[in-house]
Amino acid sequence: MFEPYVISDDGFENVIKDGKIIGYQLKTRIAYYRGVPLSMVDKIELVVDDEPVPSEKIRFTVGDDTFTLKEMETVTSVKWEFGQQATIFVDQPGGLSKGEHKIFLSQTTRVAYYPFPLEGRRTRVMTIA
Repeated sequence: MFEPYVISDDGFENVIKDGKIIGYQLKTRIAYYRGVPLSMVDKIELVVDDEPVPSEKIRFTVGDDTFTLKEMETVTSVKWEFGQQATIFVDQPGGLSKGEHKIFLSQTTRVAYYPFPLEGRRTRVMTIA
């Protein structure tokens, strides 16, 4: 239902720290009509240019809080609210080349009254300037 909004239009860029590109990031919104604690986000899967990104390279930021995907499993005090953009950062020295990249993002959440996990997924071509 909210799949078109899973990958945000803005925020896809290389990340520079101390003059060096340390990785890249993109923005995402939850594919559910309510917010959930981060512990209820079962899975974030990212594939860039047909290459799966290892989960240990991903950091997830919502508000001012940043976590590894493993850490998110136990975070009950931070919620990802409907409509709120979260940032997915990938630790990849050198980042991505300028130009178009094919992005696939899937998020799976557990919700209180669904008997199965809810999945939102989206593939789009995005550009690094």
